[in-house]
Amino acid sequence: MLDAALKEQLKAYLERVREPFEIVASLDDSATAAEMKELLQEIDGMCDKIQLRLDGSDARKPSFSLQRLGTSQSLRFAGLPLGHEFTSLVLALLWTGGHPPKVEQDVIDQIKALDGDFRFEVYMSLSCHNCPDVVQALSLMAVLNPKVKTVVIEGGAFQEEVTTREIMAVPSVYLNGQHFGSGRMTVEEIVAKLDTGAAARDAAKLSAKAPYEVLIVGGGPAGAAAAVYAARKGIRVGVAAERFGGQVNDTLAIENYISVLETDGPKFAMALEAHVKAYDVDIMNLQRAEKLTPAAQPGGLIEVQLDNGAVLKSRSVILSTGARWRNINVPGEAEYKNKGVAYCPHCDGPLFKGKRVAVIGGGNSGVEAAIDLAGIVAHVTLLEFADQLRADAVLVDKLKSLPNVSIHTQAQTTELTGDGNRLNGISFTDRATGEARHIELEGVFVQIGLVPNTEWLKGTVELSKFGEIIVDSHGRTSLPGVFAAGDATTVPFKQIVIAAGDGAKAALGAFDYLIRTPATA
Repeated sequence: MLDAALKEQLKAYLERVREPFEIVASLDDSATAAEMKELLQEIDGMCDKIQLRLDGSDARKPSFSLQRLGTSQSLRFAGLPLGHEFTSLVLALLWTGGHPPKVEQDVIDQIKALDGDFRFEVYMSLSCHNCPDVVQALSLMAVLNPKVKTVVIEGGAFQEEVTTREIMAVPSVYLNGQHFGSGRMTVEEIVAKLDTGAAARDAAKLSAKAPYEVLIVGGGPAGAAAAVYAARKGIRVGVAAERFGGQVNDTLAIENYISVLETDGPKFAMALEAHVKAYDVDIMNLQRAEKLTPAAQPGGLIEVQLDNGAVLKSRSVILSTGARWRNINVPGEAEYKNKGVAYCPHCDGPLFKGKRVAVIGGGNSGVEAAIDLAGIVAHVTLLEFADQLRADAVLVDKLKSLPNVSIHTQAQTTELTGDGNRLNGISFTDRATGEARHIELEGVFVQIGLVPNTEWLKGTVELSKFGEIIVDSHGRTSLPGVFAAGDATTVPFKQIVIAAGDGAKAALGAFDYLIRTPATA
């Protein structure tokens, strides 16, 4: 089942298991069950503290549970956790075996303190790079708190459940039979939704922090670079980020960051955070900024208010809030989001196996998405507003060579249609002829670019007509002491390497401001 190199790696990891536990498999006569049995037998043979049983009777077959002896832990994997989820399986084995997780102690304490009946089901796909965070978060919660029960379900192996629940985007999480959330979620986010008093406690704790010399809002490549460069000056630095890594987390392959031959978004995001943590930087995750108050006088303190009510103060601020996927803003898009309308082909593509889908957008992202989807779905229709595709020629040539792809240029999407429960088609106008057309299909992937996360800054700093923060050559904004970097700014070419360079430049600009502007008491 596992190749020799992977076996050696897994065996080395399992040497960290401290406490005995059982793996109890519930199998049927399917090919997946045979693979699962082989995998579990290999794991069983690698560690004398693991005991495999094949007499499970769970309704979901094939599946297996991890059960630490003498506890009421409830963690189950339905289907094979391979692909992106193999790491989730390894971590679940280690945590069940008593190996400590790399999670802040206050988060662990918060998980253990949860009181109630929490029965989670999380649907994932093996090609989804957003799913492991959610799977690992809910797995950890089940290991730490017996009141949390988690089942990890591979959607491809349980298509009937996916169809019945009309799941068209992963990860998709259910709590006690009701939909809880979709998309990437960290363990801190999940716990915060369950612990209703957490926000108020967090706000009070954050507001009590001493003022910073540089406060960075946003934790993507620009924010991370700014934090490293500022911290190396020996000054007090804080980072308030909604999710560290930002949009990089949603990027599958990164092959153009100089000196890094190839990596993926989640790994790159983890590397960014690890680099920042190597310095004395106060990282505040899961924090969304909602108001910026300029200093009353030069050298005074700038205030950033968070959506939980907390107020952070700093002598200088670097805005690096990044951007998000742009919506097409037509009828049906919001109604059928995660019910056929998707934005991540790598995550949700496998859920549309054998079905008909459309991709909106003829740039690199759209054409790459169409190429990827063509290998999974029955047919791909690509719609581009302009009179020709804007992607690189090599991608366009590849797309045109695929037999199950149709391309429509000068196509203006007018509506995404559905039956009230799920998407069933797309309507568009041929801009060359004026003809209105409709195509029946099951999925639409929107790939039309980005919009800056700057709505909260309107009326405070000067923005361009596109909502981007206007900056000069030093990263300065229209407000003294406020700098900006990355995809949220007017700097052209939204690329990771450019954002990182801008972050470094903004940090140096902020430091120059600090040494030239006396602090006001």
